[in-house]
Amino acid sequence: MRTRILKNCWFILPLFAAVSCGPSRGVDSNAQSMEFKKIPVQYPQTRIDPAVEDNYFGAVIKDPYRWLEDDQSAETKDWVQRQNALTFGYLEKIPFRTKIRERLKQIWNFEKFSTPFKKAGYYYYFKNDGLQNQSVLYRQETLDGPSQLVLDPNTFSADGTTSLQEYGFSKDGRYLAYGISEGGSDWRTILVKDLQSGALLTDRIQWAKFTAIGWAGNGFYYTRYPEPRTGDELKGANQLSAIYYHQLGTPQKADLLVYSDPAHPNYYFNAATTDDERFLCLYGSESTSGNMLYFKDLAKPASVLTPVYTRFDYDFTVIENLGDQLMALTNHQAPNQRLILINAARPAEANWQTLIPEDADDVLQGAAVCGDKIVCSYLHHASSALRVFSLDGKLLKEVPLPEIGTVGAVSGKRDEPQAFFSFQSFLRPTTIYALDMRTLAPAVFKAPKLNFDPGAFTTEQVWITSKDGTRVPMFITRKKRFAKDGRSPALLYGYGGFNISVTPGFSASRAALLENNGIYAVANIRGGGEFGEEWHKAGTKCRKQNVFDDFIAAAEYLVANKYSSPARLAIEGGSNGGLLVGACMTQRPDLFGVCFPRVGVLDMLRYHKFTIGYAWAVDYGRSDDAAEYPCLIRYSPLHNLRKTAYPATMITTADHDDRVVPAHSFKFAAALQAHQQGDNPALIRIETSAGHGAGKPTGKLLEEAADLLAFMLYQMKAPVVY
Repeated sequence: MRTRILKNCWFILPLFAAVSCGPSRGVDSNAQSMEFKKIPVQYPQTRIDPAVEDNYFGAVIKDPYRWLEDDQSAETKDWVQRQNALTFGYLEKIPFRTKIRERLKQIWNFEKFSTPFKKAGYYYYFKNDGLQNQSVLYRQETLDGPSQLVLDPNTFSADGTTSLQEYGFSKDGRYLAYGISEGGSDWRTILVKDLQSGALLTDRIQWAKFTAIGWAGNGFYYTRYPEPRTGDELKGANQLSAIYYHQLGTPQKADLLVYSDPAHPNYYFNAATTDDERFLCLYGSESTSGNMLYFKDLAKPASVLTPVYTRFDYDFTVIENLGDQLMALTNHQAPNQRLILINAARPAEANWQTLIPEDADDVLQGAAVCGDKIVCSYLHHASSALRVFSLDGKLLKEVPLPEIGTVGAVSGKRDEPQAFFSFQSFLRPTTIYALDMRTLAPAVFKAPKLNFDPGAFTTEQVWITSKDGTRVPMFITRKKRFAKDGRSPALLYGYGGFNISVTPGFSASRAALLENNGIYAVANIRGGGEFGEEWHKAGTKCRKQNVFDDFIAAAEYLVANKYSSPARLAIEGGSNGGLLVGACMTQRPDLFGVCFPRVGVLDMLRYHKFTIGYAWAVDYGRSDDAAEYPCLIRYSPLHNLRKTAYPATMITTADHDDRVVPAHSFKFAAALQAHQQGDNPALIRIETSAGHGAGKPTGKLLEEAADLLAFMLYQMKAPVVY
């Protein structure tokens, strides 16, 4: 689930999510062996409380597992321990689980680099040697000079579960302020390091959340919330967001309150500064899309916050300032987004200038000013295109890219002739390219070396027809030579929400699936941002069923065209994608063999009552709205379970997930186990000292990936090549 943080300048190496899933209903003749004997499952007893119920506009809805929402109770902790004992005991009995883990470790073990960026005379970049739990920040004076260690998050905790998240440098490059997350939580503690002396300052900011770090002078702007009540840290509603300014060397209690809105406690705010620290840009949101925009000219002591846009109908992100003008990316009157100039002296909408107009077909995703030009990344049919424009908005060149893939971070300076960008595909791990801003020619700067041969595989894009006739694209990665006989183990992945685009990316666990004669498919379904705001809106609120119909149509395409079969088709999605999997498995349990709802939003009647959940209502609607309740109850995974045979399922969540609280997964697992008919296991894997996903250490990622792939192939009775 994305929570909007605008003008973010932090980097996280891509999460290498487990890619696998499969079924237990069709058996190959060559797979019939004792290796796939049935593993007995005895579900722990879960207390049912029949007295808990709610009345929704005359409809009485039982909630017998609500006690599992209390993550601090002894009863819930005991339930978690018993469920994990069952799940990990089951996984230990899969004979090839260890072999899969060892092979994943081999593939995973390659150097990973971020896009370098320049600050105050140094090039900074992140590097992971291969199996380090967290990536390390380095710097060097020249691109071919010696490197200096700046910050090693692996030293934050013994087990690697404390991670580096947001960060920002002072204008002179002396100070680095950075947020750390403990156990995967969204809560941040902000610390400051003096890069000249190497010393950690005494400054310590607590209870920051959904924050950027915007330096100005001898301090920085950040977002915080009131300190939660004891026991509510990971589940209490996050309200009364506020922007503060922290002056170095002072206690947090002396920080200056810059902006808050107590009359609207569910609004949340974010602040950032332009690279030259001239402008403070303040964003306000009530959901995951659409924001207010204010700015302040910090060069003028008497200036005040000036409104640019005060509603939530559109998105605005300030990219940079060109002198007195703010360059902003927006979908205002441009569903595929455009780049505009906002004059600080005349910021009213009537004075906005379109710098780069909306493209009729492709979505403008991002922009950066490099070498007196503007480098723009676009989405064309759900994969990246990179185009360079002059400062007055004229197209100069489309930069050639190696294949269907994704452009990541673009970095550069306006007055320097070299920029950098990252690129990855389903078969190419993140590779860093240098871009000569004079010739606009790209060249490989850092390319990882893999213990995996991508040459035997290929990615194709197909178009499927959804239930209402809408054409939906899907990527399929497979062996170049394979038989369309319906026997291949296949994993179908989707998200479908919050204007988030699912684009090609490399994963070690996907590589292991491919090596085992598997197929990996990604459906670019409605609700996402692959085709602009209209595509997003077509999968929201009472049109959310479009998302599930698209995904089901993608699964049916894979079966009809004999890429796989229901018995060998698995589905996976996380967060909003966990909702996708939960809804599809309850609507079409016959279509899938294995299901992985990961950190999912599964109780659609109560999601808005926890942490930042209320902000998702623009996409989902709310159960306390008479017009929206009927739509939610029709697909809410928890409320649509019935006595039937469901696919083999492994639900995954984490004890520190304060984005989508684990109660969603706890309640769904309890109900699924109570309703499951037949022999397919319904398990829940609950990670400890982990959260929604960001910052999860490599060791935990490896273990989870191995468990999911082993579970998938075992349920499918698919031969393992290791």
